[in-house]
Amino acid sequence: MNSISVHPGGAKSEKPWLATYPDIIPAQIPPQEFTSLPDLLEKSCARFADRKAFSSMGRSMSYRELESQTRKVAAWLQGAGLQKGDRVAVMMPNVLQNPVAVYGILRAGLVVVNVNPLYTPRELEHQLNDSGAKAIFVLENFARTVEQVINKTDLRHVVVSSLGEMLGPKGHIVNFIVRRVKKLVPSWSIPQHKSFRQVLSEGAGKTLAPVALTGSDIAFLQYTGGTTGIAKGAVLTHQNLLANKMQLQLWLKSAFDKKKQPEVLNFLCALPLYHIFALTVNSLMGMSLGARNVLIANPRDIPGLVQEFQKSDIHIFPGLNTLFNALLNNADFAKLDFSSLVMSLGGGMAVQRPVAERWLKVTGSHITEGYGLSETSPVATANRFDSPEFTGSIGLPIPSTELDIRDEDGNSLPLGEIGEICIRGPQVMAGYWNKPDETARVMTPDGYFRSGDMGFMDERGYTKIVDRKKDMILVSGFNVYPNEIEEVAAMHPGILEAAAIGVPDGHSGEAVKLFIVRKDPGLTEADVKAHCAANLTNYKRPRFIEFRTELPKSPVGKILRKDLRG
Repeated sequence: MNSISVHPGGAKSEKPWLATYPDIIPAQIPPQEFTSLPDLLEKSCARFADRKAFSSMGRSMSYRELESQTRKVAAWLQGAGLQKGDRVAVMMPNVLQNPVAVYGILRAGLVVVNVNPLYTPRELEHQLNDSGAKAIFVLENFARTVEQVINKTDLRHVVVSSLGEMLGPKGHIVNFIVRRVKKLVPSWSIPQHKSFRQVLSEGAGKTLAPVALTGSDIAFLQYTGGTTGIAKGAVLTHQNLLANKMQLQLWLKSAFDKKKQPEVLNFLCALPLYHIFALTVNSLMGMSLGARNVLIANPRDIPGLVQEFQKSDIHIFPGLNTLFNALLNNADFAKLDFSSLVMSLGGGMAVQRPVAERWLKVTGSHITEGYGLSETSPVATANRFDSPEFTGSIGLPIPSTELDIRDEDGNSLPLGEIGEICIRGPQVMAGYWNKPDETARVMTPDGYFRSGDMGFMDERGYTKIVDRKKDMILVSGFNVYPNEIEEVAAMHPGILEAAAIGVPDGHSGEAVKLFIVRKDPGLTEADVKAHCAANLTNYKRPRFIEFRTELPKSPVGKILRKDLRG
């Protein structure tokens, strides 16, 4: 199939989104200036040596220091016998050790396996065995999980770090509080493990042997959340990530078309670096621009996050709808000075219009919504950064990216018709790790990735997601999309959060059930139903309402409908 879309009325328009592009943004990305991610790191560290690269808990690391420390990690890994292409897991939150470990692994010619630190032993065991990881870098808070599975894996090297390890003298106090006062480090015992400090010390005495890397070499195994079954490792090459970094960098130009770009950009990194959104948008793009990333180790601590916002002149803030909403419901957040905030980027889940409108009112900054997946490194589409409006869509395909809306049989659908969003571009993964059948299921013969998300494209090239295939609710033959129900619910001033699912119903096949977290303690079921009746046609209205104190969420903050379905 080709990527030609058909307008209602029969007229064809290839790539209608290009006519909606800002004038300063090209249709295609230029040839790569970097051969690999270590090449990007080394050149950025040389160019921006004296700038701050990452800040955490009041301690900053310069680009010069980042180069030095990653070199030590890389040399140690090579000295430990790891060979080009071997996989190394990183199980850390947003602390300075995270980028040092990740870029050290890459500089040694190895493959990073990002691991969610909150994984259960069962989830960790699967990911380590599926990837064949031979080493792991882990924060001591989560070392007990590694201890429980290490004998069932191929792990040969375990590097354990403490929260305060790279914070200088202050680190001793941080470690005391974490270990003794808050008791956040369960007891663990891993014989022959190395401390992060030992690795840096031993690596300093070794020479890093250069590794020839090309764009087609694997950089990351980025495991999907397992929402469609068992977690799978998306194979992301150096080229995939460099391409997406460049696509975003070009797209960013329009944000500074009318506003002057600060000499040094500050990113707030509240999303976890083990997640592909923060990895590419914060870490890689930030490094390419010589920006500073302010790392937030615990984004669920909203008062702490507000304090970090206050201390730093934040220019770019990537987040999720749930995070934006939580900040808006913190009284101190509204008192901050937002004059430096250039843009807020929304991804990972649909940004709800009521949240976007409140965010604009409070901060003066629009939430610019984008869309992507682990399999697309991650960004595939984004709204214009210079747009003064919240479109409610996922925006336009970014440079060198094609979107095609296809039916069940793989045929391109006319503009305006709902089908599966299919994506082609240099950021699309090489496949799933050791899963050729799964890869064949999602990749079309002409190179498109089948996202599993349902949506439609309008005549300007903007795409609107209506939902994931499996989340769609079928009521008496009518398709009902949970996103729409949730957005309507979010309009009610007494509702903090909402999630909709389908439940079996003898009369209509399925009925809508809505889970609510109250903002107003006095909110009743009758209030919710009356609000929905005023805003939704009959078959879309929730038949059942359940109030909860909180909704289940992934570590990134995405509401997990599958957990509500039980």
